[in-house]
Amino acid sequence: MPMDWIWGLIGGLLIGTGGAVLLLGNGRVMGASGILGGLVDRSGWGTAAERAAFVIGVIATPLLMLQILGLEADTHLTSNWFVVIAAGLLVGAGTRIANGCTSGHGVCGISRFSLRGIVATVFYILAGGLTLVLFRHILGVI
Repeated sequence: MPMDWIWGLIGGLLIGTGGAVLLLGNGRVMGASGILGGLVDRSGWGTAAERAAFVIGVIATPLLMLQILGLEADTHLTSNWFVVIAAGLLVGAGTRIANGCTSGHGVCGISRFSLRGIVATVFYILAGGLTLVLFRHILGVI
């Protein structure tokens, strides 16, 4: 029996550890959209090197792990690029509306027992589930 779930567990542990290190070391909550957003809109250029290192690490680490372990990534991503782009834009808009993202609210907010983080996480997971049902099962798009 394959143990593919172990990679999700390892990834979750790494994300949680990264969030804890950033919070304990710098006193900042790890919100990936806020880190990237601060680079894009220049509001976070005071910590640009730290932000860039985070973004590069998020991209480079899985690529390095694939090379080191010789694995192939099976993401089950749709081949419909319109859906991928639309989903990315909607997630970006949602993170701005919620003043945070899945990593900020879900990983760091819940671990700090933040009511705001817990409520945001419940709603974005609910919205994601409803979106999947709508697009995959009702509209048949993905």
